[in-house]
Amino acid sequence: MENKQDHELNEQELSQTIEELCLSKAEEFRMLGYDKVTGHEIWQCISEKYSKNGVPHLHKIVNDILTLKVTAFMNWLTMNAYKE
Repeated sequence: MENKQDHELNEQELSQTIEELCLSKAEEFRMLGYDKVTGHEIWQCISEKYSKNGVPHLHKIVNDILTLKVTAFMNWLTMNAYKE
């Protein structure tokens, strides 16, 4: 019988998985014509809403990244431009 720990990601694997998802989403946006989007910006956009309640479970993070819409991302970029 396998141990539950065998299926859990360590912190480095978790970070790498999230980074790969963000890079994939940035590539999707680039294919739609938004050439300068980076994986780092995707993560900043997604993770900003975690500042109040903390980082959620992995399945929620994955869902948030994969379902991020261009319009929501552009709204986030615009609001950050106004803040700066």
